[in-house]
Amino acid sequence: MDRVEVVQVVSTCLRDVLSDEEGAAPEQVDESTQLIGLSSVLDSLGLVQLIVDVEQRLQSEHGISVTLADERAMSQKHSPFRTVSTLADYICVLLEDEYAHARP
Repeated sequence: MDRVEVVQVVSTCLRDVLSDEEGAAPEQVDESTQLIGLSSVLDSLGLVQLIVDVEQRLQSEHGISVTLADERAMSQKHSPFRTVSTLADYICVLLEDEYAHARP
């Protein structure tokens, strides 16, 4: 799974969460969309829902099992949950680590 596909999964899940919260998904969701912080599009419950949705979609559609909200994510100097881009980057790192450990 490449980064473009990961961004698409995160963006699709974000649109779904926002449409559930607001009744209509925002027209503009891209890699710079803020997930947390002052200009974020999500509240704390929305962020939790996004994380769960992304994990479930990766599992159901791609057979990839990842845990996004773990000690590794929480201990980073810069949160991987800041934007769509940083979350996609974090997922790619997790996938690379998983692939590296799976190789003989």
